[in-house]
Amino acid sequence: MDRMRYEMDGKVARIVLDDGKANAMSVPFFEELGALLDRAERDGAGALVIAGRTGMFSGGLDLKLLPTLSREGLRELSATFARTMLRVYTLPIPTVAAITGHAIAGGAVLAFACDRRYAIEGRFRLQLNEVAIGIPMPSWMAAIASSAIPPGQQVAALLHARAFSPAEAHALGIVSDLVPEGGDVVGHATEHAADLVGLPRDAYATSKRRVRAAEVDRVLALLESELAG
Repeated sequence: MDRMRYEMDGKVARIVLDDGKANAMSVPFFEELGALLDRAERDGAGALVIAGRTGMFSGGLDLKLLPTLSREGLRELSATFARTMLRVYTLPIPTVAAITGHAIAGGAVLAFACDRRYAIEGRFRLQLNEVAIGIPMPSWMAAIASSAIPPGQQVAALLHARAFSPAEAHALGIVSDLVPEGGDVVGHATEHAADLVGLPRDAYATSKRRVRAAEVDRVLALLESELAG
């Protein structure tokens, strides 16, 4: 089942998550996202927008699936989750999240892995709820989230599972801009992504790698031991 649409708008690639529900994440979800990241790179996209459906960016991992997984299946899901989010975080072109609604747990991580975030106003939550539901936060997730959340809010967001409304996230600098309710946040994000297309591709890719490589290497070195725990 296709959970995503892929579109090209000029030099901007766009991946729209839409499973008709919560855009729940699973190994097939990550495999499909990875294949579309490959496609954007093959197409020579100058920037990438990742969007959700109306009212829902993503609710994170498929919680109905988790209790059915074996220990090995859970390990595979966790490793694929980590490596896919780190792939988005290090993608060698500018990435922009169009937060169309709730972005919770893994959904928030996906938004934080992008270089910029634009959100629609409304009664939505942007939240890392891992600690609140009894899941220790992995180092890789903390690294991605810390790149997007101001230092003064990191304890509240990462350790105390604070939920931010779109307006609060904008006021704190977690999202770059707000679109009024009923507006076109995907179009708004695409316009801003188009502004980034003109950045020299090689310089951008090399600079992004240099800015993030040491931290990514650090968390990848910890991944196997944290999965075992």
